[in-house]
Amino acid sequence: QVQLVESGGGLVQAGGSLTLSCAASGRTFRSLALGWFRQAPGKEREFVAAMNWSGGTIYYADAVKGRFTISRDNAKNTVYLQMNTLKPEDTAVYFCAAALSGTASTIRDPYSIWGQGTQVNVSS
Repeated sequence: QVQLVESGGGLVQAGGSLTLSCAASGRTFRSLALGWFRQAPGKEREFVAAMNWSGGTIYYADAVKGRFTISRDNAKNTVYLQMNTLKPEDTAVYFCAAALSGTASTIRDPYSIWGQGTQVNVSS
């Protein structure tokens, strides 16, 4: 069973950068599609970015396009979310997720494995 553990969250000023990491256990990492979602207080969990198993298909939410970059390192069983030009509205708990199908998606349903989340706070 694959398990996901996020890290890298914290407090940053608007305009700053953070890189989130999500380490996976298990030997099936390279076959997984990986996604990042976020949930702000009082709001639904929303899609941020996703990548299919090969890295050949990548999706971004409009709100983060051009500022965030998703990447993966199969040798380290890790997926990253590089976040630049952060805004106060990016404040949320960020979750990584994995889909066994290997197909990237912008909705939650295909992702059956979730991390515990890491808090990102962006001050104005």
